[in-house]
Amino acid sequence: METSLHSIAAENCNEQINVYHPSNQFIMKNKTRIFIYTLMLMLVLLMLASSCKKDDTTPSLSKTDPVITWANPADIGYGTLLSATQLNATANVPGSFIYTPASGTILNVGTNQDLKVVFTPTDAAAYNSISKTVKINVNVSSWNVIIFNPNLSYGTVTDIDGNVYKTITIGLQTWMAENLRTTKYCDGSAIPEVTDGMIWGNLTTGAYCNYNNTSNSDAIATYGRLYNWYALNDSRKLAPSGWHVATVVEWNTLTDNLGGYEIAGGKLKETGTTHWYSPNEAATNVSGFTALPGGYRYYDGTFHYIGNYGFWWSSSEHYTSIAWYRHLDYNDGDFGYNIISEVAGFSVRCVKDI
Repeated sequence: METSLHSIAAENCNEQINVYHPSNQFIMKNKTRIFIYTLMLMLVLLMLASSCKKDDTTPSLSKTDPVITWANPADIGYGTLLSATQLNATANVPGSFIYTPASGTILNVGTNQDLKVVFTPTDAAAYNSISKTVKINVNVSSWNVIIFNPNLSYGTVTDIDGNVYKTITIGLQTWMAENLRTTKYCDGSAIPEVTDGMIWGNLTTGAYCNYNNTSNSDAIATYGRLYNWYALNDSRKLAPSGWHVATVVEWNTLTDNLGGYEIAGGKLKETGTTHWYSPNEAATNVSGFTALPGGYRYYDGTFHYIGNYGFWWSSSEHYTSIAWYRHLDYNDGDFGYNIISEVAGFSVRCVKDI
C-alpha cells in the first residue's frame, strides 16, 4: 500500500515537474519578447508615419519671379528702327532678354502698340522666366524726314519718274544727296521689279526691288530702291539725263576730298539715330552727302542690315560678274570699298556729268 502511495505521489510530482519545466518557461519568455518587439516596431512605424505626415505639411522651397523694370517708351516717328532706346528692359537678377518685335523692326503708325520682352534668369533653379509688355505710340513722319545739313545749300534734280532729289556739291563734283528710286530707265522703259528671291538670284539683266519688298511710299522716299548691277550697265541708262552712276574713280575722288577713307565715312553719314543705329559713330554730315543705311539684298534674294549699313554701287566692274561698291557702317567712320557679285541689290547715288 505504501509502495502504491509512493508511486502515485511520484507520478503526481513528475506531472508537476513537467508543467513547470524550464523549457516551458523559455517558450513563454520568447512569446513575451515577440509581443514586446512587435509592439515596439508598431510604435516606431507610427512615429515614422507621423514624421512623414509632418514633413508633408512643411512648406517646400519655391522659385520666385524676378522684377522687370521697363517703362512705356517715348513716342517715335514712323520709320524709326526699334533699338536699345526703346528696348531697354532691366531685371534685378542676371539673365537674358528676348524682345518682340526685335531690334531693327519698323512699326506701322498707331497708338498703344505692344512691345514684349521675355526674361530668362541665369539662375533658373531659383527664379522663374517672366515676361513684360509695354506700349508705344508710332506717329506719322520720320520716313521722309531725312536730316540734311542745315548749314549747306542744296540743289535739285528730277528723274524720269518725276522724283525730285536734293543735290550737293563736294569739291568739283555734284552728287545726289538722296538714294535713287526710279522705276524707269532714262528712255522711259520700265525696270522690272523682282520680288521673288530665287528669281532675283538668277538674274543677268537689270532689275530693282524695295527693301523687304515694301510698298510703303514713305519708306521708298527715304531709303530709295535697291538695284542689281545689271541695271546700272543697261544701255538705256539708269541715271537722270545729264547724270551718271559714279565710277570707282569718282568714288575715290569723293573720298580723297573728305580726307581719306578712314575719316570720310563720318563726313558722309546723316547725323543722329533716327535712321542709323546707335552710336552712328563719327557722323557729322559736314559734306551734305547725307548717307543713309538702306541695307542690301544678297544674291540669294534675302534682305539684310537696314539701319546698320549703307551700300552703293560703282559702275566699274572688277572682272566679269563682279563689281566694285562702297559701304558705310553705323559703328565706325570709315568709308569702305570692296567687290561683290553683280546680282546683289545695292543703293545707287548718281553724280552730275562734267
